[in-house]
Amino acid sequence: MTNDDNDDDENKRAETAKRGSPFLNTRQAAHFLGLSPRTLEKMRSDKTGPKYRKHGRIVRYHIDELAAWSKDRTPLK
Repeated sequence: MTNDDNDDDENKRAETAKRGSPFLNTRQAAHFLGLSPRTLEKMRSDKTGPKYRKHGRIVRYHIDELAAWSKDRTPLK
């Protein structure tokens, strides 16, 4: 499996998550926001990113919180 195949798989999972589970992993959340996973990880460590939850060692983002965080950062015209 190539990196492109892995990215396509992650993107499909993110699209499915919009219709199913409200929790996304870092790669899915980054895709949803249009960011790189590394940028989202950096924002998390700097405490400047969206709210997240830890399920054990696993970081999860709730899709509603991602949408609210994104909306709060949209410049008004």
